[in-house]
Amino acid sequence: MESINKTPFLDKIIIYPIKSLDGLSISQAKLLKSGALEYDRQWAIFTKNRKLINAKTNNQIYQLRATYSDSLSQVTLEHKDNDLKQTFDLEEERKEIEKFLSDYFGCIVYLKENKITGFPDDRKASGPTIISQAALETIANWFPELTIEEIRRRFRANLEINGVSAFWEDQLFAKKNQWVNFRVGNVDFKGIKPCPRCIVPTKNSYTGAITNNFKKHFITKRKETLPSWVNSSQFNHFYRVSVNTKIVNLQQETSLKVGDKVEIMK
Repeated sequence: MESINKTPFLDKIIIYPIKSLDGLSISQAKLLKSGALEYDRQWAIFTKNRKLINAKTNNQIYQLRATYSDSLSQVTLEHKDNDLKQTFDLEEERKEIEKFLSDYFGCIVYLKENKITGFPDDRKASGPTIISQAALETIANWFPELTIEEIRRRFRANLEINGVSAFWEDQLFAKKNQWVNFRVGNVDFKGIKPCPRCIVPTKNSYTGAITNNFKKHFITKRKETLPSWVNSSQFNHFYRVSVNTKIVNLQQETSLKVGDKVEIMK
């Protein structure tokens, strides 16, 4: 196998405190007993009809910037074109945040919180998503007009592995209804499947503008570069990248930190 002699390690941890808004790169994170990363997608925006407002269906969300205090107790929301910028306490000023967002989206919205599991896209494989830095670099090379940071913002993975070749993470899943056991630091993961992608990666992460032929070109290049050793049974299509994971039976909250060793368990 091409990358078997590499030394994989955790190089980046990125959490997305408010679902569909900007991420935050941190050096250490806590895994909750549910298997979710603390603060990741902990908040999400919903309409009064309980419909999630996200980047799949609402282009307004792309122009809304979110930055967070070091303690993650505060968020600053900003829309430069409308000259909107305001800082809020996430716990104490929920109503004020909802007023700001309702004014911005032009409809009544609510900011909901789930401190146990967050609001993952895939509830059956709700652990952190994983990708290699080399994969992001390779994908960026497929689209010369896009930077690696823009590719990172589009695919929104939580954990980034370095010290390996592109798509090394494709070792972290098996056939459907099976899994691969691996460890990051002191945490045991189950790799479930290559993540099927939605419309979001086809769009500019700051404006929501579609990149022409992004999906078609991605599929062509992903198929061409799929490592020969990959278990291809889960590739019913090739618009897949990064790995969905699950963490089960975590007895206590456990830390992950940049530099942690990544090891596939035999």
